[in-house]
Amino acid sequence: MIAPRLSRFVISGGLNTLLTYAVYLALLQLLPYRISYTISYLCGIVIAYALNRYFVFRGHRGAWSIAALPLIYLAQFLLGLFVIWVCVEKLGVSDIVAPLVAIMISVPFTYLLSRWAFLGKA
Repeated sequence: MIAPRLSRFVISGGLNTLLTYAVYLALLQLLPYRISYTISYLCGIVIAYALNRYFVFRGHRGAWSIAALPLIYLAQFLLGLFVIWVCVEKLGVSDIVAPLVAIMISVPFTYLLSRWAFLGKA
């Protein structure tokens, strides 16, 4: 059943977003936005794996899920970093707001790939 799973993905994504955004804002006080985003993103991958395995999909495909998730989040990271760069450098959007724009663009992409990684269904 997709509706409960999608709901859990949105809830876990919201929690993950809040946690990683807090890390990003804290790091932004000390580091440039690109480095802050990178570190907070890596923290988010660890949180996402745990939430996807135990809360969202309630299962996994063994080593495949472990190997696929970092690749999925690498693709999301590159997409997000590109969106943030465009927002900050080309559109003049605040570096505080730009990651939120990146999240809105990349979440649907990430759900489909995560579902495939954990359940084998796209």
